[in-house]
Amino acid sequence: MTTITKAAPPPGVRKHPRPRMAVSSCLLGAPVRYNGAHSRDRFLTGPLFQHIDWIPVCPEMEIGLGAPRPTMRLRTDGHIVTRDESADHTTAMTALAERRLPDLDDLDGYVLKSRSPSCGLSRLPRYASGQPGERTDGQPVDRDGRGVFASLISAALPDLPTEEDGRLNDPVLREHFIERVFAHARLREFFASDWRPRDLVAFHSRHKMQLLAHSPDGYRKTGRIVAQAGRRPRADLENDYRHAFTATLAVRAGRGRHTNALQHILGLISEDLDPTRRQDIAAAIDSYRQGRAPLSVPIALLRHHAEGEHFGYAADQTYLDPFPDDLVLRHHL
Repeated sequence: MTTITKAAPPPGVRKHPRPRMAVSSCLLGAPVRYNGAHSRDRFLTGPLFQHIDWIPVCPEMEIGLGAPRPTMRLRTDGHIVTRDESADHTTAMTALAERRLPDLDDLDGYVLKSRSPSCGLSRLPRYASGQPGERTDGQPVDRDGRGVFASLISAALPDLPTEEDGRLNDPVLREHFIERVFAHARLREFFASDWRPRDLVAFHSRHKMQLLAHSPDGYRKTGRIVAQAGRRPRADLENDYRHAFTATLAVRAGRGRHTNALQHILGLISEDLDPTRRQDIAAAIDSYRQGRAPLSVPIALLRHHAEGEHFGYAADQTYLDPFPDDLVLRHHL
């Protein structure tokens, strides 16, 4: 298994965990596509590259197919075959997924190649498998397919943040995915440590506003699990918290929930601010709520005042600093 790493950030850069992320090899520039080309992604190989330990994966190459190679497609029976149906690679792809799973078990995310019959996550064309009533004119029966390898990995690792490269062109989806990846890395590092119940309480306290911004129900559920720390077996507590934490962050935060979290943080520091600064922050939050300013504006003000005035609890909230600043992810309207 090949891992691609970059040097640690220079001194003075805010510390974040270093996620481990699997990626379709072609997205990092490897010439492994069916036509011998690559699909290098500018975000993955640009701003994000230095922050991640990458695990490149190309299912087709790993089952012994070359590049270039005959194109493949999905059938309605779940098989992946060459276009002329002269070869069926389903068994080999299934065996590869089972063999690869131990290497992928401690990942924090996975970026898959869209429109690939092995790696695509959704909306792939499916072709007739000879069932009664299926069209026989060579056109897709539907577009409800998911890549064979992607489907097997997603089923085995349901809590893992996964996304397709094409969807990462949407700034909202990109921000949400990267936020989940870095949160997952913090969670993985925490549970890999020799943690105690009080440590889980502290970890959860740092993530409260981030969880609240995504799902008030999830915020309450994770809180109830943490309240049982010290009274339940560690393995059960870890399993329940891990699932609830990742499920909560999988809910996309909308403008209203972000506004709610921002106002909560302002409430934590409000009494120690003079009226002018308090009004400036409140106005920035309202501008964001109305869609006239990006989320980065009230976040920057809250972080500045929380750190400058040494409001420890507020300043430590991961919501204010969920990923490296140089990724520039909260600047869209």
